[in-house]
Amino acid sequence: MDVVKDNDPLASARKAYRRRDWITARDQYTAALEGGELDSGDLYALGNSHWWLGMLDQALPFFQEAHRRYLVQGQGNTAALVALTTGYSFALKGDEAQASGWMSRAVRLLDEAPECPERGYLAHIGFEDAFRANDLPAAIEHAHEVRIIGQRFADPTLLALGVLGEGRVLVKRGRIADGLRLLDEAMVAAVSDDLDPSWAGNIYCHLMLACYELMDWRRATEWTEATARWCEEMPGAGPFMGICRVHRAQVLQARGAWEDAEREIRRVCEELSTFHVGLIGTAQYHLGDLRRQRGDWTGAAAAFAEARRRGCSPEPGHALLCLARHRTNAAVSSIERALAAEKDPLARAGLLSAAAEIAIAADDPERARSAASELADIADRYATTGLAARAATAEGITLLATGQTADALEPLLAAREAWHHLGSPYEAAVVRLRLAQAYEVLGDVDARTVETEAADGELARLGAVRPPNPRLGVRPDGLTARELTVLDLLAAGRSNQEIADKLVLSVRTVERHLATVYRKLGLSGRSARAAAVRYTLHGEIAAGDQQS
Repeated sequence: MDVVKDNDPLASARKAYRRRDWITARDQYTAALEGGELDSGDLYALGNSHWWLGMLDQALPFFQEAHRRYLVQGQGNTAALVALTTGYSFALKGDEAQASGWMSRAVRLLDEAPECPERGYLAHIGFEDAFRANDLPAAIEHAHEVRIIGQRFADPTLLALGVLGEGRVLVKRGRIADGLRLLDEAMVAAVSDDLDPSWAGNIYCHLMLACYELMDWRRATEWTEATARWCEEMPGAGPFMGICRVHRAQVLQARGAWEDAEREIRRVCEELSTFHVGLIGTAQYHLGDLRRQRGDWTGAAAAFAEARRRGCSPEPGHALLCLARHRTNAAVSSIERALAAEKDPLARAGLLSAAAEIAIAADDPERARSAASELADIADRYATTGLAARAATAEGITLLATGQTADALEPLLAAREAWHHLGSPYEAAVVRLRLAQAYEVLGDVDARTVETEAADGELARLGAVRPPNPRLGVRPDGLTARELTVLDLLAAGRSNQEIADKLVLSVRTVERHLATVYRKLGLSGRSARAAAVRYTLHGEIAAGDQQS
């Protein structure tokens, strides 16, 4: 049992640090420092307490001084581990040069040392570098090394990190069940009290990235809740709670709890603005995507720009925003650049889904078919419900857009059921709108009405706007692509002058386009404009709107 003497801040600090009470540990270590010099371990502990409170600028000087003292004392292995922590902390701040320098120092120190547990942590850094580069043979080799060193030195943290690495590689290789079992095993260790909490956090982030790629919302929800409980047992673990919030927001967004998702994202951006550059970029991306789906295009553009500034790719959200704003050429360029830069199949899946939709809008059926085909291959390889839903959606809308309406029904119905199974209401609603288009072409008015009303009801509940419609290869209304663009802008509330400015046309040309639209839709009189808007938004003409 810990016995703390009165007026002994150092003893109080050490006791608080052991129970992971970061606030008390920081305050008591600070008081002890004011009364005298701290040893190397206590300096590191004071820095780590600041780290867990999100105070990186205050933590780094203590890490650096602890490192210097360990070197002076001849404890090179411990100094190397502190160097790894220091480098990682600089990376969180976005200072890549300092991060690289400290990581290199750790490597040099351990290269000169005999085999030791610290080499296992360095091997884990090697795993992460190889995994990010999609060099899976090197990644699995590093993961095996981490686990072997962990076994040799009975280090539970290294054992868990080794299991984690092997699980991540197995998932990437398509052995989903085996990989997820290992990731779950690593997470069991992570939320126990057996591991260094900083490395436990690393395990959680890897698991959530895998869940996000596979769209495994059930597993992501369960582990996020378990990790949140783990964090709550550590007073002051605000930054790590912020990491939890970002991952929780991803799940909430996917499952249609958009208000809750945006609230979590805003808290992260407020609380961790200087702590984790990459994390804030991810949060801003999801904020932008929420705004895009709600029709707040200006807000979405601002969030995507901030995500990019923070080093996070804003795709495919940015490309889909360009599409929603009728900037089809910009959307094509944006998504093609993203695909050219991304080689990992799981990361390409979301890009390919958007690419198919954008290609259809650009009247490029070959590119749409190519994207849908590659996505189908990825879905076959990894065999998850989420990827199957994406692939079926892309296949269905591509068939629909190329006039193969009857053939489109099977994949669209499969996609609708898969999205429902996943609990993803927005994606399910979008597919229902595409089904409604197919039923309209096939003349099944009742089925079209059912799908349209269900989709509109779900979108209204979410506070979402209708996404852009892929242009059908054969339209019963006979409208051209230009006429459809004019109609979309009309439905968005633009005046004739604003439409002309947007499309670089004369107002007279816009009026001619609208006159042709009214004629094709059988509309006339003062109500024609409002009826055309209703047709654009709801896909039907009221009985009283048409000419007699």
